Amino acid sequence: MAKIAKQTKSIEEILWDSANKLRGTVESSEYKHVVLGLIFLKFASDKFEERRAELKKEGKEKYLEMKEFYNMKNIFFLPEESRWSTVIKNSKQNDIALIIDTALHTVEKNNPALKGALPDNYFSRLNMDVSKLSALLDTINNIDTIKDKQQDIVGRVYEYFLSKFALAEGKGKGEFYTPKSIVNLIAEMIEPYKGVIYDPACGSGGMFVQSIKFIENHHGDKKEISIYGQEYTATTYKLAKMNLAIRGIAANLGDVPADTFGRDQHPDLKADYIMANPPFNQKDWRASNELVDDPRWRGYEVPPTSNANYAWILNMVSKLSENGVAGFILANGALSGGGEEHKIRRKLIENDLVEAIVILPRNMFYTTDISVTLWILNKNKTERSLVVNDGIKNYRSRKNEILFMDLRERGIPFEKKYTQFSEENILEITKAYHNWQSDLSNYQNIAEFCYSANKEEVVAKDYSLVPSKYIEFVNRDENIDFDEKMKSLQAEFKTLFQSEQQSKEDLLNVFKELGYAIEL
Repeated sequence: MAKIAKQTKSIEEILWDSANKLRGTVESSEYKHVVLGLIFLKFASDKFEERRAELKKEGKEKYLEMKEFYNMKNIFFLPEESRWSTVIKNSKQNDIALIIDTALHTVEKNNPALKGALPDNYFSRLNMDVSKLSALLDTINNIDTIKDKQQDIVGRVYEYFLSKFALAEGKGKGEFYTPKSIVNLIAEMIEPYKGVIYDPACGSGGMFVQSIKFIENHHGDKKEISIYGQEYTATTYKLAKMNLAIRGIAANLGDVPADTFGRDQHPDLKADYIMANPPFNQKDWRASNELVDDPRWRGYEVPPTSNANYAWILNMVSKLSENGVAGFILANGALSGGGEEHKIRRKLIENDLVEAIVILPRNMFYTTDISVTLWILNKNKTERSLVVNDGIKNYRSRKNEILFMDLRERGIPFEKKYTQFSEENILEITKAYHNWQSDLSNYQNIAEFCYSANKEEVVAKDYSLVPSKYIEFVNRDENIDFDEKMKSLQAEFKTLFQSEQQSKEDLLNVFKELGYAIEL
């Protein structure tokens, strides 16, 4: 028999196995900070050593310790104590945690772009088992992070680990990560070619990373993008800064981690694109007497204290430029809520800001199994042409129109109990959406998938944005031939009963042959 080739584990899988060896030494929720901090240090060192060899080859040995000659190539300068070689040389020492902390602190101190990004005195505080930490260092040491110039190896590792950590941490946690296929769908729909991108709840920076990938896939220049964001949780804020730094993405995430509502760090920002996945149904986001006169709600009702969904919406509306587009995820309850929410939603529709409402399948998020909604708001729904990287985009007027889409039957299985969009799914969805935007002759309403509604229809349904109120659904029960169905069931049950009878007889024979016949 021919031998079956042993499947080689990917870098990501090897690292995940190594991280799992930390069990019993470190809480699982801490894995990401341990592993991703070390991966960052290894990557920064590999880039540094590559540039160092380059300077030597050019006969510039006297500049080897001058940070300017590294920064000019977008490479972090690493003093001796922060180089990976120093860490590995001491990896078996009892004070290795302190050595790692010193390395990370020194990297940050010598590179202003990393301010607030790296774990501070983190490894020393964890009091990890030295042998397990040393084993993890050995695993990471075997990875050449820059060997394949065509592969974003470290970015790939970050993406894999962030998704695995979010999955492992389960419900109620993992808010730092939005599933990749959802982020990809948003980017492909709103098309952030150039300009200012903003995410008011940026987590670990996935929206920004996917925006850059979108630009690169469409032959654009990431230098034409400016990135702004904000994140409340300190550890997630650090993850975002590291996640962007390893990809050479410059971003302004505010001076410190901070609450977007209580301390808006970009009050005068006007963004061309907004991509966000804010916390679902956030309770008690402000006290009753706080933020009632906030300029972000100007022209609308003050969002209720009981739920922040519409506060997030109005925060984003206030940040949009005159041609700005926003794509963001909210819980389905925001589509039809009453009270202040109804008044705000009505005003959004009256102001013609709502472009599309897209229901997503269930089980796409690691933190909840509910179906949620992708909203797309657009400040400019007029007829116009836009010069983009791969040609000219023509838009028809969509004044007082809203596209409703239902994607609950789309998606493919992922990680056994989750759902994600395939590339084919995303292509189908975005094609329908962009055809609707550009030329109705290439668009048609499709039952159980999409429907283009006018404002009068929405007003008639009391400004509800629930897609199922507009999209046609087929009642398949009406077309069932009762007699044919009953004959089919009759045949199925006959086969089932025959099989059951045969199993019963076989079992009785077994007991009879053993001398323990069963008399019925």
